[in-house]
Amino acid sequence: MRLKLDLHDIFNKGRDIDRALSEIMDEAERTKAKTVEIIPGKGSGQLKKRVLRFLDRKDIKARYHRVDKDSKNFGRLFVHFRH
Repeated sequence: MRLKLDLHDIFNKGRDIDRALSEIMDEAERTKAKTVEIIPGKGSGQLKKRVLRFLDRKDIKARYHRVDKDSKNFGRLFVHFRH
């Protein structure tokens, strides 16, 4: 199973971004999804940096296996889980 989170609509709302990221992590654990695709978009890269900082938090990092940056699409990240 693969989940997808597109952040284009809430790119400038900090609390909503953190809430959406937390919710998708919870859903991935609840449904035992293998991968979560996060789309921060290309833009200036600030949103992608924010997402990576969120994923690098100690409490969040313990919940997933690894993060891959899409080599063909700069505006996309994959978070892989081991359940």
